Amino acid sequence: MNVLLVHAHPEPTSLTSHLVEIADEVLQAQGHEVIKSDLYRMQWKAVYDDQDFPRRANKARLSFIEESGHAFANGYQTSDVEEEQRKILAADAVILIFPLWWFSMPAIMKGWVDRVWAFGLAYGYQGAGNTYRYGEGGFAGKRALLAVSVGGPEQDYSPRGINGPLEQLLFPVTHGTLFFTGMQVLPSFAVYGTGHMDTDRMSNAVAAWRNRLERLFDDEPIAFRPQNGGAYSKEHVLDDSIAPNQSGLMVHIADNVGPNGLTESFDSLVATLRTGVTDDAQERI
Repeated sequence: MNVLLVHAHPEPTSLTSHLVEIADEVLQAQGHEVIKSDLYRMQWKAVYDDQDFPRRANKARLSFIEESGHAFANGYQTSDVEEEQRKILAADAVILIFPLWWFSMPAIMKGWVDRVWAFGLAYGYQGAGNTYRYGEGGFAGKRALLAVSVGGPEQDYSPRGINGPLEQLLFPVTHGTLFFTGMQVLPSFAVYGTGHMDTDRMSNAVAAWRNRLERLFDDEPIAFRPQNGGAYSKEHVLDDSIAPNQSGLMVHIADNVGPNGLTESFDSLVATLRTGVTDDAQERI
């Protein structure tokens, strides 16, 4: 299998970089082909602007959807974007490895998504508008996994923690960026408390990470409800018979919904996230 590792951290000795090294080692030992995109080393252009469209369809007004579709369909994309799309299309699984900065991925990785997720490929698939998305689309059949290093302690990201549950904070990425394009998204891997780590906690985190990597093609993906699976109306609203009187992000995960509006799947996601433990000293952040 081909596995694409996309990672974002400017420090080569960071925990993020260490997770990449371990992933490379474990996956190759399993016989997989590893493809890597080190966004900082590549000096990836994070800003999505008119420079991404050297041959504009409309020079009078910049429409990103129009220009993205025009460039993708006609081979007018910049070479760096085309190269990253080739990597994704060749991959059977995509792993995004990054530190949690202000409750999301670093800007350079968000810019990677903005520029590489082209109209006609990641959205607007087959020229059918919103028909093929959330479980279908240009990246259907591929697995996806987030590996996140988190500076704060685990309890801050617990179901009642002040920062909110991590899997809900990452929902715009897991559901909105990855599942939207058709990918099967695995429960995220997290290492907590990376600002205050000791050797034992680092060893536990590494062991947990190795275990997750070994199960990359065996673990069950998050049971996100597919758009065209019968759960949603033509207006893309969840049917009243499903999770009645409940709302919020987690109703879009198929399973029984409890009185808190959280699914049983979410409880299992929290348990999985907690196997991520934490990392080694301050200098590894």
